[in-house]
Amino acid sequence: MIGYTTLGTNDLDRAVTFYDKLFETEDVKRLQPNDRLHLWGKKGAPMFGVIKPYDGEPATSGNGTMIALAVESTEKVEQLYRKALEMGAADEGAPGPRGTGDFFGGYFRDLDGHKIVVFTRVS
Repeated sequence: MIGYTTLGTNDLDRAVTFYDKLFETEDVKRLQPNDRLHLWGKKGAPMFGVIKPYDGEPATSGNGTMIALAVESTEKVEQLYRKALEMGAADEGAPGPRGTGDFFGGYFRDLDGHKIVVFTRVS
């Protein structure tokens, strides 16, 4: 029942540019932008956003915090993972199967150090 998630950023313009480019081939739109927050989403799905912290303190990436972005195929996982690295994201685990189930994911840290996994379920 997640409605949306946000990741803190100290450079909103840089974060927005990164995620606009990352999502440009996905069926998501940027929603409700303002001077502190930008969200992306599509009807019926949770939104994802970047935000400058309300308290004015520096944004930091959380240890153990990770956002999982679901896509429809292993090819899309590989495409978005490569694109993120090309734009300066740090590698946290190349795309591939994880565990013993049907999970296939690629992991990276965005420009603010937040851990992201792009994943799909395979049968």
